[in-house]
Amino acid sequence: MEDTPGSNPQSLRFTEKLKSWLSCSWTYLCLIWFGMVLIMIYVLWSPLKLQESLTSASVFLNTLTPKFYVALTGTSSLISGLILIFEWWYFRKYGTSFIEQVSVSHLRPLLGGVESSSTTGLFSSVNGEAEPRPSVSECKVWRNPLNLFRGAEYNRYTWVTGKEPLTYYDMNLSAQDHQTFFTGDTQQLRPEDAVMQKAWRERNPQARIRAAYQAIKINHECAAAYVLLAEEEATTITEAERLFKKALSFAGKDINLLVYIKRRLAMCARKLGRIKEAVKMMRELMKEFPLLGMLNIHENLLEALLELQAYADVQAVLAKYDDISLPKSATICYTSALLKARAVSDKFSPEAASRRGLSTAEMNAVEAIHRAVEFNPHVPKYLLEMKSLILPPEHILKRGDSEAVAYAFFHLQHWKRAEGALNLLHCTWEGTFRIIPYPLEKGHLFYPYPGCTETADRELLPSFHEVSVYPKKELPFFILFTAGLCSFTAMLAMLTHQFPELMGIFAKAFFSTLFAPLGFFADKMESFMPSSFWHQLTRI
Repeated sequence: MEDTPGSNPQSLRFTEKLKSWLSCSWTYLCLIWFGMVLIMIYVLWSPLKLQESLTSASVFLNTLTPKFYVALTGTSSLISGLILIFEWWYFRKYGTSFIEQVSVSHLRPLLGGVESSSTTGLFSSVNGEAEPRPSVSECKVWRNPLNLFRGAEYNRYTWVTGKEPLTYYDMNLSAQDHQTFFTGDTQQLRPEDAVMQKAWRERNPQARIRAAYQAIKINHECAAAYVLLAEEEATTITEAERLFKKALSFAGKDINLLVYIKRRLAMCARKLGRIKEAVKMMRELMKEFPLLGMLNIHENLLEALLELQAYADVQAVLAKYDDISLPKSATICYTSALLKARAVSDKFSPEAASRRGLSTAEMNAVEAIHRAVEFNPHVPKYLLEMKSLILPPEHILKRGDSEAVAYAFFHLQHWKRAEGALNLLHCTWEGTFRIIPYPLEKGHLFYPYPGCTETADRELLPSFHEVSVYPKKELPFFILFTAGLCSFTAMLAMLTHQFPELMGIFAKAFFSTLFAPLGFFADKMESFMPSSFWHQLTRI
């Protein structure tokens, strides 16, 4: 009968302890080995005639001309420069140092290094056995539930500034969404649906609008065409609302159209100041279509309730959607933090808190802020106005800069309205980074921060916006080391070429000073040990 891996737990624990002890004692073993090498060199100094070898080597070095040293330092500078160029290219391409990666991947196992097992603690079951992480897409792009109207808002920004707030990638994703929402059944396409499929794909706004009118000419009850006109041709929210109501009258029983139009009508009411009407429409929509939680209509509802300052209703919505089994968002995490911060922020003082310590309510608020910042670390700089806001894109990447822009654009006013909330955020948000284990692959309260957010955010956000990057890619040690080595050797080569005699004197003085402690140590050893001992040892 074969032994199972867990058949002898005592032997496994002993093996783990032995590996741990060897890993910890490796440094001390290296020091002992280095000390033994020094002792052996000293013992074998006379038998191996090391003194004569050093003398002949020094004579050889003294006969070398300064041109040799110039060539030597120049070659060293060239080699280190090539290494620096390769390291910099590798770092820009892969975000890590090649030498460091090889050291960690190949040399560390040979030296007895073991991977930390702390990562399994975040995903362990009741029995202590590690559970596999769910296979979630790290950089899935989501439809922004609070996206603006192209004609009434995005285009107005373009007219005023001359800048395009939406990227082609973002608009292309929206075109795919509209094709899926409104013309999903390709087997039963009506003539107007075929025209609208082409309209969503058009890159030119005027071409899309002309196609919408063409679809209306084919069928004046084409709801999707009115939706496009409301989104892109209407230059005011009032005009957009009128077109959406017309589209709603022709939507029939198409669920996708009904949900999309009702949601946009609710957002029109919100933007026109009819907040209670918008809240009622959103609640009815969520009640009528409870299975469409993936559309994140509750995020629209949360923002409208915050505008009404109905904090009890906000807490009720959070109690339903801020669940461990449901996906999180910046709106969920930061709204929860705002409610807890609001309860204590009006009387919060950093000086008083440092003297007496944090109360239970203050600790809960700080922990909620830390939780929100770990989920999306880009948001605080926008809320604290350390970074300029731009119009939010039509799609966002959760935990990315695009989501931070979309959240702060609508929720900054709510944080400002809560007295002292931004002050509490300012005092505590950076403490999150001391809590999260390093490296970031370990995470703390959430899954480890994905490394692909920067690339996706650059596709979603306009080129004139400086994308926020987390974590900041610091230059690896080996790039700094090779840069310093290259500069130092190049400087030596130049100085040796210009001042050969002076550099020769400096080199002799440097090496004599460098080896002075070794000579002092050898003299002390000779005076301490009896000469007969060394004589007998050399005979052995």
